[in-house]
Amino acid sequence: MLKNTCLEHSKGEQVSWKQVSVMIGYKGSIPERLSRSQSRTGRGSPLSEQLHEQIVQQFKNNVSQQATARNLGISSSTVHNIIKRFRESGEISASKRQGRKPALNARDLRSLRRHCIKNPHHSVTHIPTWAQEHFRKPLSVNSVRRSIYKCQLKLCHAKQKPDINTTQKRCRLLWARAHLRWTDAEWKSVLWSDASTFQTVFGNHGRLVLRAKEEKDCLDCYQRKIQKPASLMVWGCVSAHGRGNWHICEGPINAERYIQVLEQHLLPSKQRLFQGRPAYFSKTMPSHILHVLQQ
Repeated sequence: MLKNTCLEHSKGEQVSWKQVSVMIGYKGSIPERLSRSQSRTGRGSPLSEQLHEQIVQQFKNNVSQQATARNLGISSSTVHNIIKRFRESGEISASKRQGRKPALNARDLRSLRRHCIKNPHHSVTHIPTWAQEHFRKPLSVNSVRRSIYKCQLKLCHAKQKPDINTTQKRCRLLWARAHLRWTDAEWKSVLWSDASTFQTVFGNHGRLVLRAKEEKDCLDCYQRKIQKPASLMVWGCVSAHGRGNWHICEGPINAERYIQVLEQHLLPSKQRLFQGRPAYFSKTMPSHILHVLQQ
């Protein structure tokens, strides 16, 4: 930004901006050109009310349209249109912009947002049916999508959360309290083992949920997932010293088969990872299998 009104010449003389403009070849002074460039707007962008008032005021002062356009840094056609509108209607403000009205107004958007927040698991194909019946307007799926985006909502994959009962929650809380004061050395001496089931159906990555960006941890936006028997189960173990063996189990697993898996994979993993050091085994296994192992 050029703030000073004069420059120092090489010989020590002060030269004004007007003299510099004449030497460069500008018709106007440099501060005037800077003020015009700052007030200039892009093509198609609406002018402010202040510019409208300045154009009308210069028209009342018998200033030519070309001079007004040159002083304000806008096109002469824009000045002509504003003065013509002022002559015909006497209005200074800009006319209404052309274009089709939106399908839903502000009140309809608030109703749509409340419906989406109350029913976050409804798909986008079902919401237009409700919107047409509620608003009594012909709405397409794309119009509803754009309206949902205006409501600051978007389709997101729901976070999966196991559906556990009160007894399971209490047991997990007691286990966490019992191991609250364990040291790092004690946690490093644990060999964790677990088995997970996998379905062989592809293409289903979870349902989408309508929510805002800050509602990702809201309970209504979770996808409830209940573990079901699958055709494939994978067993594995891991510790702070590295990864142990893993085994693919085919068919149903009972206590006898589970004991065989532990003998063939858990004990060798303990010898390889801990090398004779004492280790604890995590008891993440079904209760009936754990009962057989304890006996």
